[in-house]
Amino acid sequence: MFLSKAVLIPFALLCLGQSSTLRAQSTLAATPPMGWNSWNHFAEHVTDADVRTAADLMVSTGMRDAGYIYVNVDDTWQGSRDANGELHPNSRFPDMKKLGDYIHSKGLKFGIYSSPGPKTCGGFEGSFGHEIQDAQMYARWGVDFLKYDLCSMQDPMRELTAKNNGNTDAAFKMMIDAYRKMGDALKATNRPILYSLCQYGIAEPWKWGPEVGAQMWRTTDDIDDTWGRMTIIGLEQADLAPFAGPGHWNDPDMLEVGNGHMTTDEYRTHMSLWALLAAPLLAGNDLSKMAPEDKGILLNKEVIAIDQDSLGKQATRLYQRGDFSVWTKPLANGKVAVGMFNTALDSRDVSLDLTQIGFTQGATLHDVWENKDLGRRSGLYSRNIPKHGAALLILSK
Repeated sequence: MFLSKAVLIPFALLCLGQSSTLRAQSTLAATPPMGWNSWNHFAEHVTDADVRTAADLMVSTGMRDAGYIYVNVDDTWQGSRDANGELHPNSRFPDMKKLGDYIHSKGLKFGIYSSPGPKTCGGFEGSFGHEIQDAQMYARWGVDFLKYDLCSMQDPMRELTAKNNGNTDAAFKMMIDAYRKMGDALKATNRPILYSLCQYGIAEPWKWGPEVGAQMWRTTDDIDDTWGRMTIIGLEQADLAPFAGPGHWNDPDMLEVGNGHMTTDEYRTHMSLWALLAAPLLAGNDLSKMAPEDKGILLNKEVIAIDQDSLGKQATRLYQRGDFSVWTKPLANGKVAVGMFNTALDSRDVSLDLTQIGFTQGATLHDVWENKDLGRRSGLYSRNIPKHGAALLILSK
């Protein structure tokens, strides 16, 4: 979460030998991470019981078997530090080790949240000055995923920027060094803990995230459960495809599917776009109250397969024409996933020129959401897309 918005400024200072780092990290998060996070629904009210219930439901609803394996406790679990600096959870989380054990007993993985600053976004204890101590604690608790949220680190960054007459280089270096410090601390535990940077795309983390030990990094400010915010976030990812791949993923923030403020067509657009973007799929809804249509979106095997494709390519935008855009994502089996999006306020016809994506002799089309083969097509393929809707296709030769 992001309580005070920072200016997103390109950062050309660092581009740090990514290739060797990416190869070394490819065994962790070989495909985009999938799971559930407490924030979008429970926010600061989350409890141990809520998280255990979510773990139970991830099994009973079929989410675990569909690939959603991380159960992530977001902000506000923290209590206070004792005289030795050891951080203890608050009364809503009586025993984090036992919570982790319970999650693991369900065949799931345990995620947690902190900040490189002294405080989290919710004003709870961050990890500043305690990075090694906290990383070792996470390892003892059996943590498998850390979301590390910039939050109060922004205050000294702003002060340093002001001191340098608006030059951001020193502030960005401060931030990157803070993320590297926790990355090194996690690595030193010898436990495979997935490291998720949450700093809203400041200083282009897709260029330096792998070097500090991360497997995923936020590329935008926070999402919310609205059509406007979701599409602004999703459709601004077009230039980031070169930075995604096995072990290193662009993260346009968590899923809002099922939280109730978008239509079924809009949630299908959300899921389609995130799958094409090879984005981490972290559900954030109340799993005890999933409507059948929301469950159908989150558990659609073909959509998940597009996201989880082993080639690890992020979609690129073929074209944007006003309210219409077409995105393409190559798949490991030689097929191509195609998304056709209509952001207009009424239904429209959207066209796809098959020759533009290499199918000069035509292609066999499969409609993912309709689970229907569309037969052999060549040249220009057109279809009507509902308001705020999407068509998700698989094309093969």
